[in-house]
Amino acid sequence: MNKIILATQNAHKLEELRSVLPEGWEVQTAFDAGIRGELPETGSTLEENAAQKAKFLWDYCGISSLADDSGLEVTVLDGAPGVYSAMYAGPERSDQANRSLLLANLVGATDRAARFRTVLAWATDQGIQLFDGIVYGRIADDERGEYGFGYDRIFIPNDGDGRTFAEMLPEEKVAISHRSRAVRAWITGLERS
Repeated sequence: MNKIILATQNAHKLEELRSVLPEGWEVQTAFDAGIRGELPETGSTLEENAAQKAKFLWDYCGISSLADDSGLEVTVLDGAPGVYSAMYAGPERSDQANRSLLLANLVGATDRAARFRTVLAWATDQGIQLFDGIVYGRIADDERGEYGFGYDRIFIPNDGDGRTFAEMLPEEKVAISHRSRAVRAWITGLERS
């Protein structure tokens, strides 16, 4: 059994990861490892934040650690909210406030192209490796759907059928999501090493 520590307390992220991992993996969270509170996340890029969290867990637990940082990058906003996606509307970290501000910032915009991006950092005794997952799409004019979290109600992936991530069943979203693409890149990297 391969054991890893996952740098999240987000149940949605944990479930999404478990759904794409091959059999034989035991996944624990930072909370399971006795860590309370936020993990360090002071980088200015997704790569820096993911690597920081993975290294922190590796140093704390001595167990292979997987951390991610994700962001929604909107072309007309020069990549914003990007690395600041979780706190786009301010430090209260409300998904609703973040979506509302983004939609307000896009009023009248004809270019609504965006991409969801996840960077995974894998920390082991061999160091840190980074893996990327990207889904291209666009921002909807208004919120749609009941599933998911974060920006899922306003992101329409190009690989879909015109529905937002939040209008898709969880298994439909996982099949094309940025996070699952990053996880598949990580699994491919493990198989090669």
